[in-house]
Amino acid sequence: MHSDFLLNSSLEIEEAVQKNAVVLLPIGQVEEHGPHLPVGTDTFIAEGIAKRVAAALEGEIPVLVMPAVWSTFSVDAVGKWPGLIKVRTRTVIDLVHDIVASLLRMGFRKVILMNGHGNNPELLQVALRELADEFEATPILANVWNFSAETFNQVRRSAPGGAVHACEYETSLMLAMGYPVDMSKAPSGESLRFESEFRAQDNFVGKNLVTWSTWKLQKSRTGVYGDPTVATAETGEKVIQGTVEKFVALVREYYAWEPPVD
Repeated sequence: MHSDFLLNSSLEIEEAVQKNAVVLLPIGQVEEHGPHLPVGTDTFIAEGIAKRVAAALEGEIPVLVMPAVWSTFSVDAVGKWPGLIKVRTRTVIDLVHDIVASLLRMGFRKVILMNGHGNNPELLQVALRELADEFEATPILANVWNFSAETFNQVRRSAPGGAVHACEYETSLMLAMGYPVDMSKAPSGESLRFESEFRAQDNFVGKNLVTWSTWKLQKSRTGVYGDPTVATAETGEKVIQGTVEKFVALVREYYAWEPPVD
């Protein structure tokens, strides 16, 4: 059995079902990430973490990594810069529902949505609630940045407001993963300056008591919110390690969990 779902034959997938394999579905987006990062950044990060989690568990827990869902929903403000491939909200819900439903019909019972795009969580929650009603299974959602938060906050160099979009966090991970990053074009002065007791200042500082779109709070000159200029591959490597370790712990718990019997 291969960890890459697409490399398996039908017989090998049947074997994976019998072994109660955990299936990881990376979910990202294609959109601008400033002048210095690839438009596939969200997808590359989700996919890269998923593959590293599968590798870390090889020989311990059977894990399959699905092809990434690479196009989802994003706000029109992102379309100011070329690169946005936008899918309607209900289409995203239906697409993810149908992919996961296909896996559940095969016999898989443990599916983790590994999301790397900020506009997706609420849509993915809807899909999972519908799936939980339809099947005797409980797929789960894990946003990659939440699994990175503890480690990133230990090593970050940017001040609060410096890690929102195409920022220190994403730039560091892309550097560490070896994707093309042009640091000479990383813009400065784009940190989110908005402060409120009701909304987190960035993805790693504070808590959100409300949903309040970043793109409506402060205009971006470059499509960036944060400070990518302080990003390093070393930071990215440390964050990736911490993120993978936390995901490994999740997969172990999920694999061992058995649903209650009526």
